[in-house]
Amino acid sequence: MNELKLPSIDYAALAPTLIMLGAALLGVLVEAFVPRRLRHVVQLSLALLAVLAALTMVVLAADERSITIGGAIAVDGPTLFLQGAILVLAAMALLLIGERSVERGGAFVAQAAVTAESADDRRQAEGKNGLTEVYPLTTFAIGGMLIFVAANDLLTMFIALEVFSLPLYLLCALARRRRLLSQEAALKYFMLGAYASAFFLFGVALVYGFTAGVPGRQAGVDFATVHAAVANSPASPVLLFAGMAMLAIGLLFKAAAAPFHVWTPDVYQGAPTPITGFMAACTKVAAFGALLRVFHVAFDGARWDFTPVLGAVAVLTMLVGAVLAVTQTDIKRLLAYSSIANAGYLLVGVLAPSADGVSGTMFYLVAYGFSVLAAFAVVTLVRDADGEATHLSRWAGLGRRSPFYAGVFTFILLAFAGIPLTSGFTSKFAVFGPALDGGQAWLVIAGVLTSMVLAFPYLRVVVMMWLSEPGESTPTVAVPGGLTSAALMIGVIATLVLGVAPAPLLDLATGAAEFVR
Repeated sequence: MNELKLPSIDYAALAPTLIMLGAALLGVLVEAFVPRRLRHVVQLSLALLAVLAALTMVVLAADERSITIGGAIAVDGPTLFLQGAILVLAAMALLLIGERSVERGGAFVAQAAVTAESADDRRQAEGKNGLTEVYPLTTFAIGGMLIFVAANDLLTMFIALEVFSLPLYLLCALARRRRLLSQEAALKYFMLGAYASAFFLFGVALVYGFTAGVPGRQAGVDFATVHAAVANSPASPVLLFAGMAMLAIGLLFKAAAAPFHVWTPDVYQGAPTPITGFMAACTKVAAFGALLRVFHVAFDGARWDFTPVLGAVAVLTMLVGAVLAVTQTDIKRLLAYSSIANAGYLLVGVLAPSADGVSGTMFYLVAYGFSVLAAFAVVTLVRDADGEATHLSRWAGLGRRSPFYAGVFTFILLAFAGIPLTSGFTSKFAVFGPALDGGQAWLVIAGVLTSMVLAFPYLRVVVMMWLSEPGESTPTVAVPGGLTSAALMIGVIATLVLGVAPAPLLDLATGAAEFVR
């Protein structure tokens, strides 16, 4: 009888993930046993402490380079860099989620099961404390993202995809106001996400079939086996190309790349704004972290086959995001199409055939995450008696009503437009440079042209804020609480510092750009 050998597990390398998932389970117990009046403080403190503890473990493991749990998890430079980015951005998002002084009771519904637009719904919107289940859901999502960027086989990646997607589907439905819009957003996200997950899983099955028959190896979906199969499999290449296409659909859906972007504007608009910011920053880091690992580790040998297709997707994504952003009349939808266009720029970095492309993409993810969280922090402050005023016509004259926050938002929009001395300029340079060096000038030209188009909607908002007279419908800017102020300050300072002195983070990303196989 063969002796069963259990895989070795490096618990120190897995500590960040274990901390976040353990905090999520503790959060569930807090909901069961802690009095309602204390839950908000306890849950927020638990979530923030868990993020800080996990970030500490990431820093301590900076020199770790290993594959553990039988090849399921890879701990290398990109894993640790992206995990650190997710945790830092998640801490900022938790500050926005925990804010309760901007709107009495917070941004979340007090009772999830209340019927939308009913008398009970109107009563809960007037100031009952929001439900605190959002914290364990958020920490579960963060834990799933940490696994997602570290996954070294396709099945582990699929499980991580579901671990962080399912909480997000729920979180999108929990907005305090505009309940029908919030529930519609969650349903669209869930339905389309389920289809994308099915494509991903079917792609896993096809790739598994392709790896059968490789000399000296058993069939499998770990990235080392897939890499060997791409170079030396007797199976039909149709299995490989079909499997790659289906895996790409699942990952590009999460990255909000065209033509798999259609959920993005509706979900960004309907979800609670702190959750929108969390998705725009952290989910994008997770999605592109997985794309980097899949296409630079598993399918690297098929680069000549997938680069033209993904390049066309990148150009389409940039074009769709830039052109449709021009037509938007809602600030959250405008930021959604901006996010789509930025996904196209990030794909340029993913397709760059060098380690500089990996490091540039990772730098871009961090820089964009800080800026977009700061942008949504400002959106939470512009409000009237009915909640957030997101229609662009309501922002006319805001510069005269509140010049400080209009100035902050102007700076963030200029960063999105890629103006020099902001992180948007240095991050675009970081992804376009390696692509140009790698002979992909057509992608860079498309990126530059669409960036010029995308600057128009940003500048239109700036002109509306500063050169229009405030009217009766111009909303006020709420005085931010300490949590929102902290998140906004971190985002703005990071956007400025990464534009003026990007070298430390660029050097860190460059040193962390090597994958292990």
